[in-house]
Amino acid sequence: MQQASKSPATGLNVAPLKDDFGAQIFDVDLQAADDALLQKVVETFHAHGAIVLRNQTMEPDDLMRFIQAFGEPELHTQTKFCLPGYPHIFKISNMVDENGEPIGAHNDGLGWHTDYSYKEEPVMCTMLYAVTVPEEGGDTLLADQVAAYNDLPDDEKAVLDTLKIHHSLVHFIQNRDFNSYEITDELRRENPDVIHPLVRVHPADGRKALWVSTGTVKHILGMEDEEAMALIERLVAYTTQPKYVYQHKWQKGDLLMWDNRCTLHTGTRYDDVKYQRMAHRLWVKGERPIAVWNTTEDARKAS
Repeated sequence: MQQASKSPATGLNVAPLKDDFGAQIFDVDLQAADDALLQKVVETFHAHGAIVLRNQTMEPDDLMRFIQAFGEPELHTQTKFCLPGYPHIFKISNMVDENGEPIGAHNDGLGWHTDYSYKEEPVMCTMLYAVTVPEEGGDTLLADQVAAYNDLPDDEKAVLDTLKIHHSLVHFIQNRDFNSYEITDELRRENPDVIHPLVRVHPADGRKALWVSTGTVKHILGMEDEEAMALIERLVAYTTQPKYVYQHKWQKGDLLMWDNRCTLHTGTRYDDVKYQRMAHRLWVKGERPIAVWNTTEDARKAS
């Protein structure tokens, strides 16, 4: 990571997480921060795609105050592992209670994806706060989809800009290797299949990002299934090359937040017999993805 410097926009001490992606923010105690300082953290997030703040001490009420600075918190599809009294705080853990029952979702988030891509309005951002961390393994990887898009040839961008992806929660559950759960009539009603653009425009500044994913993707409109899935696999492999990926090695008290509008992420495995892990996950509600053809139409109307 590069040396920290003062941001001309916010005055915060920051350093890139990787090349031109992300920002580690220094010298900010989120528990004690006033609203004005939190707003500077929010501005940093929107400009950089991901933020990291280390050595934080956050109680559940602190987490809720922080996440609300970004917008309205989003509830979780699964509610079994939410923190009692805090339905917006989800526990990711391999720990068990006195009866041997799990107290959190284990190995949740493995495989490159973006959260809630199967929703009409996917979550804007995801936050993880590290309570207990394994001594090795369990890293979180973030892939910069803006840089990946920018590096594509113009003719390929022109094609990808027009494509629409069919996302499905039911498809995801049916093909999941672990942590699967029952597909009820209520779940189907609350989570109908959706169509989203393959390239997404960021509302903060208009930057474009590839918006591929794994798991929830069922189809690309106008393509045969075999051709569509081959394209998805190729794009995911391309966008998750090491040059586009930031690897976060966890420390207790870390707070990591990433922008689901311009990143992919995945968890990694660790020795869950030797080590324990507890992280709290929170989400912020998002908006319907902005497609390239929407911005083109808006520009045409304005001219």
